[in-house]
Order: sequence, then C-alpha cells, then structure tokens
Amino acid sequence: MTAAKDTPNVVDLQPRQSGAGADRLGDLLKLVRGISLKRINALVGTLFENVDDALFDLAERAGSNASQTEYFDGMREVRKKRQLVERLFHDQATKAFTEFADGKLKPAKPEVAPQAAASGLSLVDDAELEESLAVTSMVAKAENRLQRPLYQVNQRLAVIIGGGKVEDATNPIGPAVLGAAFRAAIREFEVNVQVKLIVYKLFDRYVMAGLEPVYDEVNVELIRAGVLPQLRHVPAQGQRAAGTGAMPQAPVAAGGAAADGGWSEAAPNELQGELYNTLRSLLASRHGGGAGQGVGERGGGGAPGFSATDLLSALTILQTQSAAAQARADSVADAAEAVQQIKRELLDQVGRLSADAKERRVSAADEDTIDLVGMLFEYLLQDHNLPAQIQALLGRLQIPYLKVAILDKHLFAQKSHPARRLLDALAEAGKSWTAETDRDLRLHDRIKATVETVLRDFDDDVGVFQSELAAFTDFVEQHRKRAELAEQRAAEAARGRERLQQARRTAAREILKRIEERDLPAVVHGVLSRPWANYLVLTLLRQGEQSDEWRNALRFADEFVWSAQPKTSEAEITRLRALLPQLEKALRHGLATVAFHESDVRTLMQELSQFYKRVLDGQKIETTTAKEVIAANASPLVNDAPVTDAASAEATPAPPAAQSPVEEVVLGPGSLEAEVAEPVVEDDEHVRTVRELKVGTWLELVVDDNQSERVKLSWISPISSKYLFVNRRGLKVCDKTVATLAAELREGKAIVLEEVPLFDRALDAIVARLRHTGDAADAPTPEASAAATETPTSA
Repeated sequence: MTAAKDTPNVVDLQPRQSGAGADRLGDLLKLVRGISLKRINALVGTLFENVDDALFDLAERAGSNASQTEYFDGMREVRKKRQLVERLFHDQATKAFTEFADGKLKPAKPEVAPQAAASGLSLVDDAELEESLAVTSMVAKAENRLQRPLYQVNQRLAVIIGGGKVEDATNPIGPAVLGAAFRAAIREFEVNVQVKLIVYKLFDRYVMAGLEPVYDEVNVELIRAGVLPQLRHVPAQGQRAAGTGAMPQAPVAAGGAAADGGWSEAAPNELQGELYNTLRSLLASRHGGGAGQGVGERGGGGAPGFSATDLLSALTILQTQSAAAQARADSVADAAEAVQQIKRELLDQVGRLSADAKERRVSAADEDTIDLVGMLFEYLLQDHNLPAQIQALLGRLQIPYLKVAILDKHLFAQKSHPARRLLDALAEAGKSWTAETDRDLRLHDRIKATVETVLRDFDDDVGVFQSELAAFTDFVEQHRKRAELAEQRAAEAARGRERLQQARRTAAREILKRIEERDLPAVVHGVLSRPWANYLVLTLLRQGEQSDEWRNALRFADEFVWSAQPKTSEAEITRLRALLPQLEKALRHGLATVAFHESDVRTLMQELSQFYKRVLDGQKIETTTAKEVIAANASPLVNDAPVTDAASAEATPAPPAAQSPVEEVVLGPGSLEAEVAEPVVEDDEHVRTVRELKVGTWLELVVDDNQSERVKLSWISPISSKYLFVNRRGLKVCDKTVATLAAELREGKAIVLEEVPLFDRALDAIVARLRHTGDAADAPTPEASAAATETPTSA
C-alpha cells in the first residue's frame, strides 16, 4: 500500500480544537439554550399570569387598608412592568449562557447587602436580606429535589465545553443561576418587600417546580447527540419533557427532603421500600410495560406532556374552588362522589390552563400518581375502622395529598413523611370517635380544624403538615392523659369488685364447709352465715389467707360449731366453760369489725348466753339446717333484689339487711361450684381471636337499638378472665366474658378494629387488588387483602 492510500485511515484529533469542532460546540450549546429558555420563559409567563390572583386574594384578606393598598399597588406595578421584567430575565439567562461558553460564568451566590452604618439604611438592608433568604431557600430546595437530573445536565455540559467542571452554581440553567437572574430582573418592580416575597414564592411554585421536565428534555437531546449516553439514570429517548418523571424506585437516601423539614430517614424501611416498588411495578404494568416504563410512553410519539407546574396550578385552583363545597359535604356519599370526580376535574382544569392542551397529555407516571392517591382515599372512605363522620372529614384532604405526591416522591416510600404521619394520626384519633363520647365535639372539631388548615394553608410547603402534626399530637396527648386517669380508676374499681367477689366466694365456701351438712341451732347458723361470713370477707381482703387473723377467724368458726353441739361428758362441759370467754371475745371483735350495731350485739349476746345455759344444763336444743334458717331470716326485698357489690376492696360491708356471701350461695339459683367453675367455651377462630386480644385494642360493639359503640380493651381480669372495656374518655362501657365476646364476634355484633396505621393498610390493599384483579380502576376496599387470599392466583 502507498502512503496516500493509508492517509484516510488516520484520525486527526487536531480539528476538534478548532473549526468544525468549534461549530459543533456552539451548536450543542445553542440547542440546550433554545430548549431550556423556551420552556423556562413559558414558566415565567405562567408565573405572571397568576400574580394578579395571588395579590388580589391577599388584598381581600388584608387586615388593614394600608396593607390592602400595598397589594393593589403591587398588582398595578407588576402589570405595568411585566414585559420589561420578562425581557430582562431572558437577557440575564442568555447572558449566562454566553459567559458559560466563554468560561466566565461565576458561581451564583446570594447577594446580601452589607450592614449600613447609618440607621436610615436599616430597612433597605432588611429587605435585601429577606429577598436573599427567599432566593437561597428556593434554590436549595430545588437543588435538593433535582439532584439526579441536575447532576446529569452538569456532566453533559462539562463534556460539551471541553471537560471543564460544571457545578450546580455554574450551570446556566441551574436553579442558582436562574434565581439570580430573576432577582436581578425584578429589581425594576417598585414595590414593598412583602409583594416581592409573594412574587418569589410564585417563581418557586411555577418556575423552580417546573425545571425537572426541562432537564429531562435537555438530557434526552444531548443523549441523541451522543453526549454521555451511558450515564446512569437517564430518561428514555421517547420521554421528552412530558411530566414530573416516572414514579421513582424507593429512594436509597432522602437528603433532599431533610432540608425541607428534617423528617426524612437516612433510608426508607426495607419492607416499605419493597412494597412501594411492588406497587410501582403493578401500576406500570397496567400500561403494557414494566416497572421501568417512563414518562410519555403511554401517549407514544414523544408528545409533550403536562408538567408538574401545570398539574399543581390546576390542583391549587381546584383546592380553592372545592373548599366551600367540601365543607358542606358531611356524608360519606358526598365525600366519595367528590373523590371519584377529582381526576376528571383535574384533567379538565389543566386543559383550560394550557393553550395547547389538545396536543398534550398527562404522563403515565403522573396518571399513576393521580390514580394511587385516588385509590388511597377510596379505601379511606370504605374503611370500617373510621366512623362515617370522620371519613367525610378526611376525604376532603385528597387534593392536598395529590399535590404532595406530585411534589415529593417520598410520600409513599417513607413512613416518616409528615403528611403520611398526619393522616395516620387523624385516622387513629378518629377511630375512637362516637357522637356519644364527643358531645362537646372537641375531637370532631379539632380534626375538622386540622383538615381546614391544610386546605387553606398548604401550597407547596410540606412544613404545613409538620406543624399541624405537632399541634394535633399535643391535643391528643392532653386528652390521653385525662382519659388514662379515668381508665385507671375504672380498672381499679373493676379489680376491687373482682377481689371482693373472690373473697365472698372463699368465705362462703369456708362457712358452708362447716355448717351445710350439719343440723345446728338457728342462732349459730345465723351468726356464721351472716356477720361472721362478712368478717371473713374483710379479713381476706385486708390480711390475706396466710394471715394469723384469717386462721383465728376460721378457728372461731370451728369452735363455735363444736360449742353448739350437745355435750355428753364432764370433760366436754369443762372445755366449753373455758372456751366461752374466748368465743365471746373473738365474736365481739368480729362484730365490731363489720360494724354490727351495738344494740344488735347486746341482743345477740343475750341470746347466746341463754343458749349456752341450756347447753350446760343438758337441755334439748332445737336444731335446723342452714338453708331453712337463712331462708326464714332473709327478707323478701333481699331475695328479689340483685346483689350489690362494694366498688372498693376496703369498703365496709353492707348493713345486715343486705345478703351475706353465704346467703348469696344458699338463696341463689346455682351452687357455689357452678358459680366458681369457668364455663366451658368451645374453641374456634372467634374464641382464639378473643384470647389473642391485647390491652389497648379497639372494637366496635353493637349495643341497644342497633347503636354502635367504640370501646377499648382496658383490662383483663386475672381472676375471672373478664374483659373490661372503656370509651375514649376512659369511662367504663361494659365487661364481657370470653364466651360472650366470642359469640358477639360470631354474630357480627362485635368487630375488632385494625391497629395497623391507615396508610400502610391502604397500600397493602391496593397492592393486593392490583395483583389479583389487574384492574386498578376498581377501588380497593379494606377487605381486599382478605379477599385476595381466598382467590386463587393464575400463573
């Protein structure tokens, strides 16, 4: 081969430094500038179209005529100089590209006016400082939120300028440079700082929030031009700037959100991340693609989609328009109808805001987000955990939560997200609500106030949810402390009644063991079955079965029974004579302990004195059975009236007219053994459910007239195994045995309410419904998970 023939195979790198290389470099930068400035200028135009409405609303709510005048003056000034400011912003942004190409673009830094020595300049310095802080805040928020696409743009711009380093602050379309350009442009507005801060807020809402699709489009075009096509996490070529981006994988880190409120975790819970990614894949599969399907693929043809700004603007308008109507929608049916209409109303509204709406569409990712939030609230409105009134209140939050889902991709991936925690807290508090326990409407009105604050104040700052969560948590904590005191008193009273009943049964058992099978004189039966039985009860409660006083009380009963039997020998008579003073002393002590009336004591002692005289004289003593004596001495009132127990273990027993423990057993319908023995309960799923209930579990019970009552399991008796239930105020509602509660569960008269937070249950149900039916249009119900386990899954 000749040298001439070999020459075409030699690649000369020198032209890349001049000539054609320079032209290509210019073409790429011009391409980026053309794409980005066209989009950004349109976003700035949308900003100014909304300034009038924002300032007019503030003027209507102004607290003074002076403030109202300032807002109206601001409206006139913005109208008058809008075109000038838009042109200045465009010039500043174009200048940034020129300086960037020449390597002269300096990092954008917030301008803070120096401290003035003269006091007359302090107001100017304060205004400059407020502006600087506003710009710095929105730039930091945007850079954190856009870390991934902004990083990709930085790397590609670095390549096309020859390898120089490009950072966020030196990127001509980065939030910092755009914020500085806008600040320089609006210096033309001769308005007070409050009006300027409103304009900055709108710039954040409409421009900064709309940068992600701009960066996506720039990245796609540079990939097509061959610039770093291998760079990871790049949107597919057909994605264009069609929306807010595909639904992300569960994020590995959440540093961006931390800057906004400090709520995010270093990494989401592993199970939560897995659930979120499963949900994302199922939603994407509805469109015939996998989890990686991106923005714009559903529409095909790379058609431009509505940006996040477009959707947020439409939602803000809907939020304002629907506030009054939703405030009147108190029923679940009204709330459900509103939830089902949100998607259609949103699409109609975003169409009205866009001149080229017919040529644009909502991206697959954004539609998935809209559907997901819709399914969340449809679940909420069918959740048996919540009373209907609370469902209607919480159903009003759909639009704010849809805005959060579009703004912040961590809502569904992180349990610690403040919006998620607030909804869970409202649902948990509302779970215990009933009209009967909230007659002053304190809880209902507090939940309502929280909902209305979010509807009124939330625009794009998730901090609103954080502050409302803190305030609502304080309210719940104050109520919890009061309820816990009442609940503790109810449990103590129940515990006292249980101990009293146990002591009465023990005393009756000991007395009947000594007199039931013996014919004894009526006076002996009377003493042992009434006052002495009551004395045994108090001794048990105060001293216990291991005490000397308890053993002495039983010894008295044994000796008293022996003393009443006929004596057939001199030894027995001698023993009886020696025993009588001890019996009298012990009896008087016992009678005094149970507050036996003094006159009754004297009468009893006289009767016993005469009785023992006859015994010592060997006279015949009339005897009878215990049941005959007790039946003869009991009054009709006592027989017919229900037994009344003392509420406290230390309570003094009732006067003699009330039934003693022995009389309860002898005169009652059943035997002592039947009363003490636990009923035999057939073991089934409902019995197992009852036995597995933990203290703190909430249930819904059907009470009289088919009215429902929400109750909390407060205490389980270790003696009788009865379950004590209280309401949200801590007041006792009822107590039930295992058998009774299991029967009510079986008959549907009792429902165990879920303890899992609302958000988690809703996501589980949505995943189950999408996985087993493949139809996300059907609203998932709280029973979806259970239904899914019963439905065979096809391969």
